[in-house]
Amino acid sequence: MVAAQDRSNLMRRVGRENTRPELAVRHYLHANGFRYRLHVRSLPGTPDIVLAKYRAVVMVHGCFWHGHDCPHGRIAAKTNASFWREKIDANRRRDANKESALATLGWEVFTVWECQTRDCAELTRLCAALNRLAPSAAQG
Repeated sequence: MVAAQDRSNLMRRVGRENTRPELAVRHYLHANGFRYRLHVRSLPGTPDIVLAKYRAVVMVHGCFWHGHDCPHGRIAAKTNASFWREKIDANRRRDANKESALATLGWEVFTVWECQTRDCAELTRLCAALNRLAPSAAQG
């Protein structure tokens, strides 16, 4: 059991950028020949990974924080449950708005969940989807 103040401090230390799941996706993409920019603030939602050549962005979401429908994402907070339910719902709405804004600007949006970063097959599917977006040599 963790004291309330210790839990608060722990949650406060969770970072927004360069998280372990994000690093895993970045390493996999780079190892497969993809080059990208990070956290481009000029795009809606400051996407985690921006592949301008493919006009694609990759958002890496934590399962708990963004309400993924996996065992880790379905864990309900036992303390201050209504606050966390509202926060995660707000995160999901904000994610949908960011994705919509990016799509309106012509960007293809891929979401990789924290639980998927441990599965090479999922990351291979991401690379395959990105390769399908690659501009052909005939286009310049």
